[in-house]
This record gives sequence, C-alpha cells and structure tokens, in this order.
Amino acid sequence: MHVLFVLTSHDELGDTGKKTGFWLEEFTSPYYTMIDKGVKVTLASPQGGQPPLDPMSDEPDAQTSSTERFKADSAAQQQLANTVKLSDVNADQFDAVFYPGGHGPLWDLVNDDNSIRLIGQFIEQGKPIAAVCHAPAVFKNVCDKSGKPYVNGKKVTGFTNSEEAAVELTDVVPFLLEDMLKEAGANYQKTDDWQTLVVKDGNLITGQNPGSSEAVANELFEHLTNH
Repeated sequence: MHVLFVLTSHDELGDTGKKTGFWLEEFTSPYYTMIDKGVKVTLASPQGGQPPLDPMSDEPDAQTSSTERFKADSAAQQQLANTVKLSDVNADQFDAVFYPGGHGPLWDLVNDDNSIRLIGQFIEQGKPIAAVCHAPAVFKNVCDKSGKPYVNGKKVTGFTNSEEAAVELTDVVPFLLEDMLKEAGANYQKTDDWQTLVVKDGNLITGQNPGSSEAVANELFEHLTNH
C-alpha cells in the first residue's frame, strides 16, 4: 500500500505578522499510524522541500507521543524536509491521499490547481481521500463533471466555528471551514469542541480537529484493507 500525504507550503497567518503552516500532530500521528502498519508514505507540497510548521503546534502543550517520536526520528525529518512538488505527483501511483491540517491549507491548497487536479483523479479512480481539521478546506474548489461541489450531499466534518473562535482566529482566516462546507451543500457533522470525531462517506474520510487525526488514519487504513 502506498499513501500520499499532501502538506501546505503557506506560512503567513493572514495579516497578523505571525507564522502558520501544517499542524505537527496532524502529520506525525497519521504518518506513524501508516508506517507502523507497513504502508509506504510519500510526502508532497505545492512548493516541494520543507513545509512550514505552525509554531503553535510545536509548543510544549501541543506535544503527543507521535510528535516526540518524530523529534527523535532523523529519517522522518529528512523525508519531511524533502517533500516532492505537487505538480510532479500523479494519483496513479497511490492507493489513497491524506491531507493533514493546520491553518496553512486555507490559503494555498484550497486554490492550488495541482491539488484540485489530484483530488479529481482520486475521485475518478475511486480511491479514498482523507482530510483532518482544517484540511477539508482543500475540497472548496473541487467539483464533479456537472460543476456540483464534491462535498455536496456528503457527510463531512472539519474544524468547527466554535473551535476557530476558541483559538481566536475567526477574523484572521480567509473563511470559516464549517460555513464553507455547509454552503457547498455538505451534510456537516460535529461533536463537542476538541473531542474526536471521524466521519466517513464512501471514499471520503474526514476528522474534526487535531485529536481526530490518528482516528482518521486508522479509518483510512481499515478502508484500504477492506476494499
């Protein structure tokens, strides 16, 4: 099995002068979930090379067993520092795609032609697509052949408006993910803030927040194993 992880290349948190990027746990937890099950993982990003890490996800209170493991894993660090360019990636080579979150994707992956093309390929090939926390934003501009939003009518979750308010970024982000998914006609689902929630609808698997990342990866692996 071979799974593609797509990370953001965007590091500016709106006009705040602060940095953003991908959320560490949302990468490390699914990464090790896959690696430990013998799945091959390829990492990609729009610009290639080292994706920017959200500094907030590197704070002591955001650490988990998987982030600690990553910090002692030079091979994984090396792999992350050398992500392949998204423009060089073809869905034919992979069994599934996984999008870790963080606020970065709201600015770049959501409008990235290569990401939109890639998701379209995975849809056409009937392969699973997983995204956690802010990463379901990558579906914003993905439509089917008739122009209908990909998430229209699908059960989906993602970072909630109340979670965005809790981190005080409601007025910073380009759009609120919960609102965007509802406006696209998705059957948006959520649980209490910061609680684990995974929602599966056919080949689409989404998780609500950072704490849902490992559960999403496990659900993706189960899906790959049983199909």
